[in-house]
Amino acid sequence: MRYKKSVTILSAVIMVLAIIAASTGAFSSGGPGTYEIESVRGEVVTVYGEGIYKHMSVDVAPQGIAQDYITLFVAVPLLLISLLWARKNSVRGRFLLAGTLGYFLVTYLFYLVMGMYNILFLIYTALLGISFFAFVQTLLSIDLSSLSERFRASTPVKWLGGFLIFNSMAIGMMWLGVVVPPLLDGSVIPVQVEHYTTLIVQGLDLGLLLPLSFVAGLLFMQKRPFGYLLAPVYYIFLSIMMAALTAKIIAMGMLGQSIMPAIVIIPLVSIIAIVGSVLILKNIAEPGHTHP
Repeated sequence: MRYKKSVTILSAVIMVLAIIAASTGAFSSGGPGTYEIESVRGEVVTVYGEGIYKHMSVDVAPQGIAQDYITLFVAVPLLLISLLWARKNSVRGRFLLAGTLGYFLVTYLFYLVMGMYNILFLIYTALLGISFFAFVQTLLSIDLSSLSERFRASTPVKWLGGFLIFNSMAIGMMWLGVVVPPLLDGSVIPVQVEHYTTLIVQGLDLGLLLPLSFVAGLLFMQKRPFGYLLAPVYYIFLSIMMAALTAKIIAMGMLGQSIMPAIVIIPLVSIIAIVGSVLILKNIAEPGHTHP
């Protein structure tokens, strides 16, 4: 009961703060419009110049707005649904809740460390901290010792785990394709850095999220207890994050930027992640139930 109360309160606060942050990002306006600046590295960068993201570049600000729409109209409702489901002592509900909280945790980690400073700084900070503690509590509420017994013997752990491994390697190679060539030709700094401090997304992906995807997939294929814990959570997180990434690509396309082949690959990965999430949840038995 203590778990339910604390996670319910934390999740409710996340929903309120996320609605404020995402609404502000999606609907704020005002500003000088686009203009050019010279970065400290001597590169010319076109700045978005409107709304809360007015100091972001024209390549990045529309992506943030697109993700705000996904947060507002997909992630927040899913957080409410998964919370209500988890409160009924549903193991599936707790997995869905953990994966959704993982999305908020990673999203506002990125917003906090990459977004140019704005009036939402303290809200981003609160969302990061509250999402972290709610996420950890939800993970710890799942009984690891008997978790493998809740999965059907026919659960396709090989291809489900294999996809997580493939996802980590494919995206990792894509990001290395951004980072490595400038190191080889002596220019060192990729053009994607623009006027930011560093490659935040690529760094956190390569250092944390992609290795986690690889490990979760490998342990799931090996039918290890932590694999049964991490893989479902990662699949749900990946489903929401890839939906946000799809929205970002569409936003870039609407601005006339080249989005091939990403407009084909990313939605495909999103669909696979969603199908995998549904398949995993369907193969989990709830307390008091046994598999046929």
